[in-house]
Amino acid sequence: MIDKKGSLLEKINSPDDLKKMNIDKLPEVCQDLRNFIIDELSVNPGHFGASLGVVELTVALHYVYNTPYDQLIWDVGHQAYGHKILTGRRGIFSSNRKYKGISGFPKMKESEYDAFGVGHASTSISAGLGMAVASRLKNEKDRKVIAVIGDGAMTGGMAFEALNNAGQSNSDLLVILNDNNMAIDPNVGGMNKYLLNISKSGTYNRFKKDVWEGLGKLDGFGKKARRILQKNQHALKNFLLKENNLFEALDFRYFGPIDGHDVIYLTEVLNDLKNIKGPKLLHVITQKGKGFKLAEQNQTKYHAPGVFDKETGEIFTCDCPIDKAPKFQNVFGETLVELAELNDKIVGITPAMPTGCSMNKLFEKMPGRAFDVGIAEQHAVTFSAGLAAQGMVPFCNIYSTFMQRAYDQIIHDVAIQKLPVIFCLDRGGLVGEDGPTHHGVFDIAYMRTIPNMIVSAPMDEIELRNLMYTAQLPENKLPFSIRYPRGCGIKPNWRNAFEKIEIGKGRKLSDGNDVALVTIGKAGIFAKRAVKSLENKGISAAHYDLRFVKPIDAEMLTEIFNNYKFIVTVEDGAIQGGFGSAVLEFMAENNFSATVKLLGIPDKFIEHGSPEDLYKECGIDVKGITNSVLDLLGTGKSVNQHSVLIGNHH
Repeated sequence: MIDKKGSLLEKINSPDDLKKMNIDKLPEVCQDLRNFIIDELSVNPGHFGASLGVVELTVALHYVYNTPYDQLIWDVGHQAYGHKILTGRRGIFSSNRKYKGISGFPKMKESEYDAFGVGHASTSISAGLGMAVASRLKNEKDRKVIAVIGDGAMTGGMAFEALNNAGQSNSDLLVILNDNNMAIDPNVGGMNKYLLNISKSGTYNRFKKDVWEGLGKLDGFGKKARRILQKNQHALKNFLLKENNLFEALDFRYFGPIDGHDVIYLTEVLNDLKNIKGPKLLHVITQKGKGFKLAEQNQTKYHAPGVFDKETGEIFTCDCPIDKAPKFQNVFGETLVELAELNDKIVGITPAMPTGCSMNKLFEKMPGRAFDVGIAEQHAVTFSAGLAAQGMVPFCNIYSTFMQRAYDQIIHDVAIQKLPVIFCLDRGGLVGEDGPTHHGVFDIAYMRTIPNMIVSAPMDEIELRNLMYTAQLPENKLPFSIRYPRGCGIKPNWRNAFEKIEIGKGRKLSDGNDVALVTIGKAGIFAKRAVKSLENKGISAAHYDLRFVKPIDAEMLTEIFNNYKFIVTVEDGAIQGGFGSAVLEFMAENNFSATVKLLGIPDKFIEHGSPEDLYKECGIDVKGITNSVLDLLGTGKSVNQHSVLIGNHH
């Protein structure tokens, strides 16, 4: 824990302590809170810029509202570091995102102040509306519900579905639009331009603030005059603004935009809004990275910079090992550019992640063939389907965990119509410190159930490169899923000439006599190392990398079942319904006999921590695989609690 002696922040262990302070102390509290975040995150990495941008808003909300009785929802949740620090977690904040430590996102089971878990974007208004309706049904007339939506989350379609519903419900809900013009990368699309137009409309905002402050100074009549102004605000806006207000059209009372870094004025406005019933939207303008100059200037770089020097801003986190093996995402980005240069039908689509998935490389080289659609995964998939229907070759890159949001579109708009959309699922497997909301462990299981879908996972960078090449060849007429992990690979010299991979064909990496390790994706790296570990223990293990879950390599599996009594499948995806399940289905359908152990992600949500800690917990690291084989063969005493053992003997 980092605390500066004598700071006001060290006196705040709950919002009750904050409320005891005079309002004129709030700017100092904000400065202390901002300094704490900068000090802490410079040595304990996390989401940096987003939480700096809402320091004043965070302080004002907890100063005005009766949290946790009043329900406060943060969307996206990586804005909530200041919220966590003010609500009793300052002393343990150094454990943020660490194994067994506090989560980097709001989490209901972690604190009563975390009203709703928010890891994916655009969910807060829906959840807030549900809470507001529940409060009305329980006759809790004094309970307030506040949804803070920002950092790009308003570009998601779910937010508009919720606004449309909430405006008609007449529920007592306050939506605070934290408008910083950013997600990880700058926001895009018509909504972003609309919000910019509103924020630049100085006539109305200056008029309203001047009149509001002036009325408040009138003795006796001031409060009544303010109420009259509130009731007639819609007519005033239409008179002063050229454009009609979208939020007002959805039956929200719209207020703003106001300066999100003026904590005293924010407090006054929030106090006034507490007394206004029904759905309301407060438009707050903030700057992502506020208070740290380099983060203000390069908001994408300092979204989550890793370890950095708080004085110079120098970022120290090493992206990859000393052998210079690249990140899988960079292999994707650079390979996509190469392929696009060879095939003029190739286009790239990403939902607000051009830098995160390295599609920014295509944006730089061929901006007319790369599309950032905002935080809108459903739209990204169907937009890709439309492109494919007209003969284009769309590479639709969506993080595995976010692809879950577009499952119906994959089935209805792509697979049923056999449209050859190439889905590149970044962050497949356990992603580490972001935890259960971001682990990409379900895609193998949910993709392989879909007819017409090719499902693949490369073990290394060269395989990723060649799968991308294979997927875009004219002879491929089906949807093609390629999932790959977060982080670094193992091949420094990965940029080889493209080679076509026969769809549905795996590869044998090593021979062995005692047991067969059958793997998919990154888990093959651990298995390859486990083969050497087993060899040192006198165990001869063969290793097969199947590369495809669907169509699965029947010829290779036949060879495996004909030659091995003991088989271990290894994947960094969910065991239930995943790759190992596909192997068992093949065994049952073809009446083979073997003892098969399935290693992978168990039937529970894995918490946050370093990838190494999580691989160990799930038993898919080198030691876990080794011990499971020893246990299977009866030569060791280790039992892996996250494996599934299946025996099929006739």
